[in-house]
Amino acid sequence: MTDTTLVYAYAVLRRTPEAAAAAAQLRGVAGEPVHLVEPATGPLAFAVGHVPPADYDDAPLRAHLDDLDWMESTVRSHHAVVAALVHSGAAALPLRLATVYRDEDTARQALDTRRGYFLSLLDRLTGHVELGVKIYATADITPPEAAPDPDRDPAPGLGVTRAYLAIRRRRHRRNEEAWRTVARAAARLTETAGALAADRVAHTPERGSLAGSAPGTNMGNDAYLVRRDRVDAFRTGVLAAARATPGLRVEVSGPWAPYSFALQPEPAP
Repeated sequence: MTDTTLVYAYAVLRRTPEAAAAAAQLRGVAGEPVHLVEPATGPLAFAVGHVPPADYDDAPLRAHLDDLDWMESTVRSHHAVVAALVHSGAAALPLRLATVYRDEDTARQALDTRRGYFLSLLDRLTGHVELGVKIYATADITPPEAAPDPDRDPAPGLGVTRAYLAIRRRRHRRNEEAWRTVARAAARLTETAGALAADRVAHTPERGSLAGSAPGTNMGNDAYLVRRDRVDAFRTGVLAAARATPGLRVEVSGPWAPYSFALQPEPAP
């Protein structure tokens, strides 16, 4: 490769012939071949590709953040490389999107500098995958903050209006009670899922356009770290608990590479 390219890192791997063979079958975000960069010593390697500075240097990369089509294509390609490495059986630690180094020597130095940190994460994640669990309240139950204010009415004082407001208040109270009930049920379901997993990361529930067309209100949007040989048991247990819980709907997705657990801040030295 020439000096005019940058080095895009996809994942940290244990350096093995199998990992090198898996990487050699892949193409990356710029259609480039993927290969391993290995320090002179040590058990780790980066899976990398060489990418053009015109897209991946600091300034153009910042500009691309506003290009949704470019970002979507890059995310998909990045994920495809990581997913293929994980599917091959390699112990892989996914890296953040657009982890870019000036050259391979700089990448090797970064790998050496953070060797202990990367090894500890790889030890923790090897043999595990990520599953997503989204918990929804059914569409007939509305969060209290989204429900209409029962006291807002432009013409108070009339008998009919008072009766109408009283009905609205009763409905509002019933909705609040229903919401509290499903919130407690969602918390119990989260405990059930947590007991079936090695770890959990709570993501922000989806609202507005992020929630898509799924009916109901997203109450939980969590990631679980699950042993690879326990994926079916996790899925079965969570869905069975959901079926026994009126007012809730649950979606289980994955298995995925464990992004939510790999992309943690490095501990202070």
